[in-house]
Amino acid sequence: MGTAVINIRTDAKVKSQAQKIAAELGISLSALLNGFIRNLVRTKRVEFDLIEERPNEYMIKALKESEEDYRKGDYRSFAKPEDALDFLDKVIKE
Repeated sequence: MGTAVINIRTDAKVKSQAQKIAAELGISLSALLNGFIRNLVRTKRVEFDLIEERPNEYMIKALKESEEDYRKGDYRSFAKPEDALDFLDKVIKE
């Protein structure tokens, strides 16, 4: 697959700020923009986030519990979203 060059015009200050943020993330501005474009093509949405979220202690505990439940086979699977919603409605009523 060949590469293509895209030239854009932007404010020099914005470019500098974007380069600084990209560097803090450990990537180049070019890699950041390529990621943005790939995400746009894949999702057809303008949404891009590189911030690594770190779970709090409560979330870490919940994730470990859910992994253990999964290993035990203690989970539910639904063919349609409506089935999942019906199940949740039933659980809430109990």
